[in-house]
Amino acid sequence: MKLTFQPYNLILKHTFSIANYSRNTTPIVLVQIEHNGEIGYGEASLPQYLGETQDSVCTFLQKVDLSKFDIQTEIEEIMLSIDAIKERNTAAKAAIDIALHDLKGKITNQSVRKMLGITSTETPFTSYTIGIDKEHIIREKVKEATPYSILKIKVDRENWRKTIDIIREETDKPLFIDANQSWASKEEALENIQFLSTKNILLIEQPLEKSNIESHKWLKERSPLPIIADESVQRLSDIEKIKDAFDGINIKLMKCTGINEALKMIKRARQYGLKIMLGCMTETSCAIAAAAQLAPLADFIDLDGNLLITNDCFDGLKIKNGKIDLNNKSGIGIEKL
Repeated sequence: MKLTFQPYNLILKHTFSIANYSRNTTPIVLVQIEHNGEIGYGEASLPQYLGETQDSVCTFLQKVDLSKFDIQTEIEEIMLSIDAIKERNTAAKAAIDIALHDLKGKITNQSVRKMLGITSTETPFTSYTIGIDKEHIIREKVKEATPYSILKIKVDRENWRKTIDIIREETDKPLFIDANQSWASKEEALENIQFLSTKNILLIEQPLEKSNIESHKWLKERSPLPIIADESVQRLSDIEKIKDAFDGINIKLMKCTGINEALKMIKRARQYGLKIMLGCMTETSCAIAAAAQLAPLADFIDLDGNLLITNDCFDGLKIKNGKIDLNNKSGIGIEKL
């Protein structure tokens, strides 16, 4: 197997703002793994909070030697070896994981979903994300989101109630609320959630600082809405620490090193009675299609990263009636443009 990679920059349709920062682009690294003429595609998306850069990803990938593995080697065995190269670097590892799954699906002429034993094609509605912005831009984004049944709203500590009012003037669609750790205390968070509980809100994502597990536990016991962990849970080993503090977890391939570990996280979380949300960064259709292979196993889906960019370099992933259309193409079901 031959590994190649190159940096690429995603251009966003709108400035994307959350509680902690704003950006107009997202750096990524595109990965290819080739074997006997078949190519598997992967991607490392690098929002700044992950702490990875194009340089760090390329440096890590230069250390990866796939020639020592046979194409028949189990992906889990390969990923264990790659995971041991260096700590963290989860997006770089995810890029390899995605490309390996895509390649093996193509070689065996089956979708990754089928390869993983997932037989259902029924998925939840995917949300469409609206970042923090000026009033006229928020209204414009809500109109852009007309085909989608659920909106995900990024909020901060200051002006979020006005944002909710603006959105409610435009639509009565159910909402996910993502605070990105911005609410200052458990008491403030509870007051905010009680207010939101009358606004057709489905869940609250990461209301408090990620390491404040005890306050999240206190909040979960009192909240009228489900609390979903994002920044508080990165990988499989984190679930044990947060299982009593949240109602569910947001699994992202870039956080957890890819499909292989994401599937393990789903199974472990279910053992603890936790809800599953599948999320994403700003990504091309490659990484979104990879996460979509797990979509039938989720309760909530936020796989819209490819919808927020102007220069997607892959095709194949489609949204129909607000849901991801899981095609039966081999691998992750996308083609390079």
